[in-house]
Amino acid sequence: MPLSCSDLSVMYGQRKALNGFSLSLEKGEIRALIGPNGSGKSTALHALAGLIRPAGGKASLDGVAIASMSRRMLAKRLAFLPQQPTAPDEMTITQLVRQGRYPHVGLFRSYDSRDEDAIEWALKSTGLSGLADRSLRELSGGERQRAWISAALAQEAEILLLDEPTSFLDIGYQVEVLDLVHRLSREKGVTIVMAIHDINQAIAVSDRISLLEKGQLRFDGEPRELAERNLVQDIFRVRGRFVQVAPNNPPHFDAELMRLQPAASSASPA
Repeated sequence: MPLSCSDLSVMYGQRKALNGFSLSLEKGEIRALIGPNGSGKSTALHALAGLIRPAGGKASLDGVAIASMSRRMLAKRLAFLPQQPTAPDEMTITQLVRQGRYPHVGLFRSYDSRDEDAIEWALKSTGLSGLADRSLRELSGGERQRAWISAALAQEAEILLLDEPTSFLDIGYQVEVLDLVHRLSREKGVTIVMAIHDINQAIAVSDRISLLEKGQLRFDGEPRELAERNLVQDIFRVRGRFVQVAPNNPPHFDAELMRLQPAASSASPA
């Protein structure tokens, strides 16, 4: 299995943000992390990316502890895209995507034909070849998000960790990004883990779903299994039900407008 973690725990001061989190992925799988705000989704992604040192447990890449790998070695295999990545607005898409080759080029080697091929492939895979010379300020929200994913692909990363890739995007751009995620998985064999708020988007695009609450894993399985339980209603504190629109389509969660009163609890993890 390309990426896994076992009994990961992360502390922020005296607060446990992730508690005994375990995950194993197959090549080309799309895994959605869902849960209320503060459930530990982003913390889990940061731990998987090696950006947080866990208080307990470990994350591994092909059996090698991520904590023992250099950042450059890890970047050749795994790419992490935060919620709101930033770059100068005057930078072009090509310039941004070329930065994705840094783990392979470094400070002393010039770009060669293999690097240029990787950049061209990344642009083509994300449908940006015709926009390569545009600056970031000229892009729509969906195009900008695709540009960042393209830069991650230029790393030749076989694993993508995406933190809320559809946040702050209009519905059309959300569909655009999710379609790209699906194509990268099915056509390129890229393994993808993404934290996402929209339950129905998670169900529609993912192979498996991991549901977190207050830093703990409450469910790990296929979308249809989630629909058979009351976990969504209980954890998100909403009234609703899963509806099967068509026999071959995934179930759709139909939430009522009225939200239940939240249960009394202490501050939850980030």
